[in-house]
Amino acid sequence: MAKSAKQIYQIKVTLKYTKPPIWRRLLVSSDTTLADLHDIIQIAMGWTDSHLHHFEIEGRYYSVPNPYTDFGADFGLETANARRFKLDKVVRGEGFKFEYVYDFGDNWEHTVLIEKILPFDPTQKLPVCVKGKRACPPEDVGGVWGYGEFLEAIANPEHPNHDMYTEWIEGGVFDAEAFDMEGVNHRLADLR
Repeated sequence: MAKSAKQIYQIKVTLKYTKPPIWRRLLVSSDTTLADLHDIIQIAMGWTDSHLHHFEIEGRYYSVPNPYTDFGADFGLETANARRFKLDKVVRGEGFKFEYVYDFGDNWEHTVLIEKILPFDPTQKLPVCVKGKRACPPEDVGGVWGYGEFLEAIANPEHPNHDMYTEWIEGGVFDAEAFDMEGVNHRLADLR
């Protein structure tokens, strides 16, 4: 396991099965709970936290208890309370990977990679996004495969679903290459 002294984890969160990949590089404190990491990933990726989620770490599931549903009971899985587990208790070192799944209908799977473990710097504002690529898919678009169809449809005015998707997407415009790191960091500052 990781050392008990507070450190900074440089993590890369990649949305699986997207080509080109959609990802974010973040700096977080080693004492960040998995529940807080969920909030950080939601903001960094651009999700709206409108659906259930879980982390899978070495075969164990972690999620935040929900008053309306019991993730573990609903899906036949034993699930630990993500509020009770800090990164430094589940991460085994640099190169360690685990999974984060958001929206069990669309099934957005993310790989969370611990790229580096850095000495703690009290002047470093955490959490912070230091890099990222590409826009987050719209919520409820149908997962990675639905997102592919969505991109085709909005790019082609002749596509049978073009009008539906351009009306559905806020503002009628979607730039798959856009990533607003400044906006992400502004929202992450609210978590400090």
